[in-house]
Amino acid sequence: MTLETRIASNDLDIDLIRRQLSTRAVGHVVYLFGEVSSTSERLRQLAKEGAREGTVLLAESQSDGRGRLGKKWFSPFGVNLYASVLFRPHITPKQAPVFSFIASLALADAVRRIGVQPAIKWPNDILAERKKVAGVLADLATSGELLDYVILGVGVNLNVEKKVLLDALGEAGQAATSLREVTGAEVDRNAFAASFLNSLDEWFHVYRGHGESALIRAWRDLDILTGRRIAVKGEQSTIEGRAIGVDADGYLLVKDPLGRRHQIIGGEIRLID
Repeated sequence: MTLETRIASNDLDIDLIRRQLSTRAVGHVVYLFGEVSSTSERLRQLAKEGAREGTVLLAESQSDGRGRLGKKWFSPFGVNLYASVLFRPHITPKQAPVFSFIASLALADAVRRIGVQPAIKWPNDILAERKKVAGVLADLATSGELLDYVILGVGVNLNVEKKVLLDALGEAGQAATSLREVTGAEVDRNAFAASFLNSLDEWFHVYRGHGESALIRAWRDLDILTGRRIAVKGEQSTIEGRAIGVDADGYLLVKDPLGRRHQIIGGEIRLID
């Protein structure tokens, strides 16, 4: 098979991705599978076996990919990007939410490079034209008071067609799109994967060199919720109010109609206006 044929097929290819990497920590070890239950689950097994920091696991599809709140992440074969990356940052569990911002910031960089203006919906959903194109899920394991590892899993709708999303997701598909639908052109999956990994490495080193405040400043520049009226549906109640940003720990702050501030750790976010 010639290089031109491989590029044209748009299959994920470790060699093509490696040639485009300029990383210091991320991507020195890269695994590629046809199908896994989820990239993060498979990488978790490798992490327990001692996999090094920066190990990347990619898959053409996932049979049981998951997003936030346990929701299934639709993972059709051969059209999108499903990736997980292992970090061992020696931080406390309290620091993990801000650390996870490196993934959404890296995705935003990669989306911007193909000519699309991204936005971030707390905590780490990437939007294009106000619809979701990508999400991030952090998987943590502790060792004493520190984290043994953090796995940042991402799913990006690159080339899946809108009709396929609607058929698979039903009503929820109305709030989703793909970068192909936004740009009108097929996205080179290998180039996008490399772009994301390069930026992830850069943001990881920003975090190591400049700390949490540098990530929060960059994240706030892309935040789509601050100033908006939202509803946060938790397990037992729903809070309505105006989003006023994120705190130093990366949690969302909401002021309700009575002026009370709420620190949002989790829940389903819905825009009211």
